Amino acid sequence: MNPKAIAAPGGSLLAPDDHTLIMIDFQPQMALAATSIDGICLRNNVALVASTAKAFAVSAIVTTMAAESFGGSVLDELHTTLPRHRVIDRTSMNCWEDAGVVAEINRLGKRRIVVCGLWTSVCVAGPVLSALDQDFDAYVIADACGDISREAHDRALDRMVQIGARPVTSLQYLLELQRDWGRTDTAGRTTSIVLAHGGAHGLGVAYAAKMTGRS
Repeated sequence: MNPKAIAAPGGSLLAPDDHTLIMIDFQPQMALAATSIDGICLRNNVALVASTAKAFAVSAIVTTMAAESFGGSVLDELHTTLPRHRVIDRTSMNCWEDAGVVAEINRLGKRRIVVCGLWTSVCVAGPVLSALDQDFDAYVIADACGDISREAHDRALDRMVQIGARPVTSLQYLLELQRDWGRTDTAGRTTSIVLAHGGAHGLGVAYAAKMTGRS
């Protein structure tokens, strides 16, 4: 029997209220060594993801490693977007082994996690593989992660995907949460994020607005 299409989203699509976003170790010490992605692009994508979390009131966890003695404070793009957000500092490279982080994950109570951070092969792969082992659904924002080499980043993504993680991109994350321009309560905020951080798509949106007299 042929399948029958219905006007409803697929179950694997993300929604603002069905996941916890975990932003890991966006600190100067880790960013300086990340060569798998251009630094400007990384900072832009961090701002895009953080702005998305703010716009859609996503449950979010921001965590650092040894901020005072080693890593430094979170990048300004993250701090200025979520200035009141508590940052959980830890000593473990795998934040899934930190009692404070895990307590917050359990408090928020979402089965899905969306993860981005530095570095992909260590501080991102560790919690993603641990979460999958404990029957969580895990998504990785691939272009909001970085590592000491492209090889390290790519092999880490391969490993996570082979175990069941789902890779997405920062702009995809934003547009998947919006998903319908008829959702007018967030459409304006989504457009503002695209204009600021959406690269060529942002240019296209700005051009279309100008041509139609809506700029």
